[in-house]
Amino acid sequence: MAKTIVGVLRGGPSSEYNLSLKTGNAILDHLPQKQYDARDIFIDKKGVWHLRGIPMSPMRAISQVDVVFNGLHGGVGEDGTVGRLLQKAGIPYTGSRPLQSALSLNKIRARDLLQKSGIRMPRGVWFTLEDRATTGQMAKDVFALFPGPYILKPPLEGSSYGIVICRDLASLPDAIGDALYHYGSVLVEEQILGREATVGLIEKFRKENLYALPPARILVPQGWRMIHPSHHEEGSLRHFAPSDFNDSQKNYLIDTARKAHQILGLDHFSQADFLVTPHKIYLLEVNALPGLYPGAAFPAMLESVGVSMGDFLHHAVQLARRS
Repeated sequence: MAKTIVGVLRGGPSSEYNLSLKTGNAILDHLPQKQYDARDIFIDKKGVWHLRGIPMSPMRAISQVDVVFNGLHGGVGEDGTVGRLLQKAGIPYTGSRPLQSALSLNKIRARDLLQKSGIRMPRGVWFTLEDRATTGQMAKDVFALFPGPYILKPPLEGSSYGIVICRDLASLPDAIGDALYHYGSVLVEEQILGREATVGLIEKFRKENLYALPPARILVPQGWRMIHPSHHEEGSLRHFAPSDFNDSQKNYLIDTARKAHQILGLDHFSQADFLVTPHKIYLLEVNALPGLYPGAAFPAMLESVGVSMGDFLHHAVQLARRS
């Protein structure tokens, strides 16, 4: 029987380029060879597509594959650009559809929808270059809503890239100005200290419509209070799955992750990140394209329930072909 040809997208022009390379490598290494012929489709930092080391147009690169496994973190991989291209070419692909993926990537739009649906998230306010207020007035507006410390997040970045912590009001105007200069918009949230947690979801798996992997507790390196981009790059985060959260906390984490996945209209799989405090649990964000590289949370959660990476990748490809 002929093998299914799977094009694996990796790289790309986003800040998560290195992580995408690692996810792509993991997919290429673990796709079951008996069923699949994996093709490495590399996209460089300038956005040029390559197949077998030869630069070519995106349409030509995908013209001979049966299905695409999208391993492009952030940027064109999650903002709907690649999804629209693949839909135009009539090629099935893993992950969420363009509009839903872009919605999940956008922290401002996603949190607005999730909060309106009753999901608890940290208090926050956002600004764009179109706002006429000075950064000093913006800082005062934030302070009127909630006290510091503050966390500033670029709305379209992932893996903690571009995040800045302001300890006090005095440093907030300059931080807001820097974020607006570099990213065009900024989300300012209250800093909540708690334990980091994450939940992975897989559609139509183990006889469940939306199967939840056991919540994992994330432990940052000693001396750090929150996740930094270097932790992903270096693989220095530790993931405990199953975790030491109590049953009530685990149930809340799973129920909220499922609710968020459905509210955002995501497909195939996702991963929701949380902060757990002694009295409350806050959803931070939902990732439509979880990291699959060694040292990421999703593989650790898979392993905790006896699912190999190969089995998960096979299931994801089959979901794409049935979509």
